[in-house]
Amino acid sequence: MSTAETTAGPSTTDAGVITTRAAVARGPHTGWELTDLRLDPPRAHEVRVRFHASGLCHSDDHITAGDAPVRFPVVGGHEGAGIVESVGPDVRRVRPGDRIVCSYIPACGACRPCSTGQQNMCVKGLNAGTGMFLDGSFRFHEGTGDDRVDFGGFCTLGTFSQYAVVSEWACVPLPEDIPFEIGALVGCGVPTGWGSAVYAAGVRAGETVVIYGAGGVGSNAVQGARYAGAKNVVVVDPVAFKRESAEMFGATHTFADAASAHEFVVETTWGQLADHAICTPGVLTPEIVNDAVAVVGKGGKVTVTAVGRLGENTVDVHAGMMISYQRQIRGALFGGCNPLYDIPRLLGLYRAGDLKLDELITRRYRLDEVNQGYADMTDGRTIRGVIVHDV
Repeated sequence: MSTAETTAGPSTTDAGVITTRAAVARGPHTGWELTDLRLDPPRAHEVRVRFHASGLCHSDDHITAGDAPVRFPVVGGHEGAGIVESVGPDVRRVRPGDRIVCSYIPACGACRPCSTGQQNMCVKGLNAGTGMFLDGSFRFHEGTGDDRVDFGGFCTLGTFSQYAVVSEWACVPLPEDIPFEIGALVGCGVPTGWGSAVYAAGVRAGETVVIYGAGGVGSNAVQGARYAGAKNVVVVDPVAFKRESAEMFGATHTFADAASAHEFVVETTWGQLADHAICTPGVLTPEIVNDAVAVVGKGGKVTVTAVGRLGENTVDVHAGMMISYQRQIRGALFGGCNPLYDIPRLLGLYRAGDLKLDELITRRYRLDEVNQGYADMTDGRTIRGVIVHDV
């Protein structure tokens, strides 16, 4: 008998509303709080999902750190995989019982970005910071009547809840042979890192790449760079555990500081410097950006994937540094990946043994251990933690 069949279902109240356990943030610097919320049934083009696994991505830590411009209160989590439990009117993409990955950026397939091969910028993702649905309403609530408080789900998902209502356009099929824990990772961190190297940076065979930060996203940038054929994949991270893990994912050289990495790049390229620098630290700083600009040579490209402190300008580079070597700096959202194409593609690479995903998961947590999970992440003890909702 399957897990879904043996696990008790949600408490159902009036008009299809259910009760769900969720980790929420009521404001910055307060951590995650476990509480019971009321969850409305899905409306048109929406589905209700029972989540089995959720990844602990650094973006959610930015919420509690006060570095993400979100509406509070919010249900955390934007990496998730589970089973479609019910669907609202007009849903065509999935059916009840389907196993799915939730892409943190939906892909409607019809808007201008989607129709031009840029699903990572689908217009249906405009409410990521509020968790509000396109009709201006919310599905998570606490209290009733005049005391009702509406909760948004981060990226209009909220995978730190046992159940959530999400857009059908955020649903990507998860094959039967792929564990939910693996599926959750390809909803954000894996394609964001892998695509930052393969798509956004455009790494090619024989090139030298320097990657700043080797956590959940950076480790996949390492895998992408190696898969694309880079000769030198140089990782900079102050945490020894992450440097060791980066070697397992394909890094050819690792350094604790940017100065040592720069010295190595100068030596190994005979002064030509690197072709690419990819910035994937937990928190981006102006120093990291300037180190990245300095390490790339003529025609080199700096790809910025990480975000910095709220209100701080992290890209502040002297124009001469850009002009003299014709360097480029560009941002990368979802690594430039197209969810409907690249999530299945990455799972295919995993099946073939060309992409390490099991090795990304350092530790599994119960939902009530979410704060411990983020403490482990910020202390450098994990590459990726995963909440297993069935525990």
